[in-house]
Amino acid sequence: MSLFRKGTKAYSIFNLKCPRCQEGDLFETGTFSFQKPFDMPKNCPVCGQKYFLEPGFYYGAMFISYIITGWFALIFVGTAILVFGMDWQLAFGLMVATMAVLFVWFFRISRAIWINFNVKYQPGAGTGTGMRDQG
Repeated sequence: MSLFRKGTKAYSIFNLKCPRCQEGDLFETGTFSFQKPFDMPKNCPVCGQKYFLEPGFYYGAMFISYIITGWFALIFVGTAILVFGMDWQLAFGLMVATMAVLFVWFFRISRAIWINFNVKYQPGAGTGTGMRDQG
């Protein structure tokens, strides 16, 4: 059994797919796109699942993003210093440069994790058999 197969939360999160049907995209552009990096459609284009369940829904994703970026920074700098023997200024500079490139991905993954906490996968939701109005 694969952790990243369709029907799992990991599939939906890491492929940035709708948590309900796992077919529609959560974001309007590609994963590492810097054009409209934060724009999400209001609903899933496949099953109609609302992506904004209530006003301020994604405030919780900020905490997830904070945790992800904090651990990433600690592991990145710690590895650079302890394993590769880098000076702390160089390690910190490389970490900042890396995070400048990955900030869109951190943002999107955090939102994907947050909506997956709140929306359950429904097999067949995208094929019309599980379709119902979400809003």
